[in-house]
Amino acid sequence: MAFQEDVIVDDVEDDSPEEIMPFEYSITSYGADFTIDDLVSRLRRGDIFVPSFQRAFVWDEETASKFVESLLLGLPVPGIFLSREEDTKRLIIVDGQQRLVSLRSFYDGKFADTEKTFALTGLGKKSRFLGKTYESLEPEDRRRLDDAILHATIIRQDKHSDDNSSVYQVFERLNMGGKHLQPQEIRAAMYHGAFNDLLQDLNCNHTWRKLYGKVSNRMKDQELILRFLAMYFDRKNYKSPLKQFLNKYMGSNRNLTRQSEGEIRSVFENTMETVHTRLGPNAFKPTKGRFTAAVFDSVAVGIADRLKQGDIPNGKELKAAYDALMENEDYRQTTFGGTAQTRIVNQRLTLAIEAFSDVP
Repeated sequence: MAFQEDVIVDDVEDDSPEEIMPFEYSITSYGADFTIDDLVSRLRRGDIFVPSFQRAFVWDEETASKFVESLLLGLPVPGIFLSREEDTKRLIIVDGQQRLVSLRSFYDGKFADTEKTFALTGLGKKSRFLGKTYESLEPEDRRRLDDAILHATIIRQDKHSDDNSSVYQVFERLNMGGKHLQPQEIRAAMYHGAFNDLLQDLNCNHTWRKLYGKVSNRMKDQELILRFLAMYFDRKNYKSPLKQFLNKYMGSNRNLTRQSEGEIRSVFENTMETVHTRLGPNAFKPTKGRFTAAVFDSVAVGIADRLKQGDIPNGKELKAAYDALMENEDYRQTTFGGTAQTRIVNQRLTLAIEAFSDVP
């Protein structure tokens, strides 16, 4: 499946700045020193793990080699950030993925999940470590590397919440350098589990792909699926900002304890199939081919709500209801600018639900 970002999406998360109020987070952090041997052992066991969404490993062999050499030389290196999961007690890598993957690769002898032998490269010509693998290091050098210390800051949220809002903020802020992580990329890391796996699976649905377009390499399409499900199953609890609403819903259903896989899959697939069959592939792109998130969430929720009464055999009447909704000025005003405000979302969903409720 090709990953391209050529789908123009209006307002995936349109939270106005004034809606995102700063507040103090209840979070504790403490330092821990790990030997490199211990870190690699924990990585191999899965006690420390890379979040499932995972950005691609971007370090080349030279960069990774210089990091390993720094440890062999006893030079100071940056620390890492980890977050402890309350249920499994495993440690999530919040910041430091490139360093840890480099270390494991060196110990495993293969560079970053390839079959290429990882021998230290790009070092100074006089470096005695040039061309060395972990196994070919002198015994004293191997012990020096095993016993080298990497400092970790471990964070945890003191006050329990399904969305782990404090840890989310830390993750977001630590990853602001370079190419910013998108909200759904962070959610996939923070709330990995059965629900996240299901979102990835639903994103491959052929009908959905026809409605959305090519796969987003920044998870915007998966975020839209989450948005639909959250607003369909939990719209009575909607309160801006949208980002926090989606965080809470995904966190609370992380292990599919609120809605089952079967229930979610049925609602999503039936709704997308009805939209595509009855309204066509551009149903969520009413303006110049632009996928409009506010039209998507409301039309999808409205049709999903109608489908609770049974199938919709009369495509003409559904299309007429859709066209009338698109021409409704009150509705149109809710689909651009400040579309995530609580009042606007409630009004938009109500108008869409009412528009489709009487379609035979």
